[in-house]
Amino acid sequence: MGSIRDISIVGAGAMGAFYASRFFDMDGSSVSLIAGGKRYNRLKEEGLVVNGKCYNVPVVHPEQAASPADLIIVAVKNHHLGDAIEDMQNRVGRETIILSVMNGIDSEEWIGAVFGMDKLLYSVAVGIDALRDGKAVTYTTQGKLFFGEADNRMLTDRVRRLQGLFSRAGIVYETPDDMIRVLWWKFMINVGINQASAVLRAPYGVFQTSREAKDLMDSAMREVTAIAAAAQIDITDEDIDNWYGFLSQLSPEGKTSMLQDVEARRKTEVEMFAGKMMELGGRFGIATPVNETLYRIIRVIEQQ
Repeated sequence: MGSIRDISIVGAGAMGAFYASRFFDMDGSSVSLIAGGKRYNRLKEEGLVVNGKCYNVPVVHPEQAASPADLIIVAVKNHHLGDAIEDMQNRVGRETIILSVMNGIDSEEWIGAVFGMDKLLYSVAVGIDALRDGKAVTYTTQGKLFFGEADNRMLTDRVRRLQGLFSRAGIVYETPDDMIRVLWWKFMINVGINQASAVLRAPYGVFQTSREAKDLMDSAMREVTAIAAAAQIDITDEDIDNWYGFLSQLSPEGKTSMLQDVEARRKTEVEMFAGKMMELGGRFGIATPVNETLYRIIRVIEQQ
């Protein structure tokens, strides 16, 4: 199989807009957005604005007949995943690779249940500080995209093809040996800083300087490491310490996706984080009091 040339992105929020802009800068004919309804019209008329630059990325309607994409990137919120799966039906072919840059540890299985796990690669984006304000997205650091098969001790052809694509697009990536471990590592980070930032209404700078904010974040993450141990996932408290290297590189004014949702009065992904932790805690018989408290607080915030 040749190089990846036809890329579709589902979701035009901060993450989707970032990847669309990188591929458009590489080759304007290589990328399109999948969107229906009002989002289709808005994106057709207004395009995307990323770091002050306007991108008129082509938009494909879900009902539009189109050839299969080589790569589909899913970049939606957890509660929009069902709609996203419906919207991308006409772009999935026999050789299509699907990459989910969503939060959490479940999206690949949900997508794979419809299209087949053989089409999925695992991925997590760490350290990007993209902010969305209306249709405009800004970022100062793109962080790093970790992606690959579950086991990458021997690289498959499709992983190598994606590595080539990301290199051409200037997307910083890494393919770790154990992607399931990295998936849980990112889940641990999100359970900590996404939820703590939402209840404290705090940007990254607060967690870079405040001991109390760090302690709240840490306590939520340590519940993840306890459950990971029970699930035989290689995540330990040492991984919490390693997270601070990424945190220190983020813009102090940057905000997590959940804080952005709270400020914009949008539904959050608390079900994917604290909700999932409560489910796993019940399954393994492990108490998750910090996440249960965060869950209740964030649900109240959502109701305001």
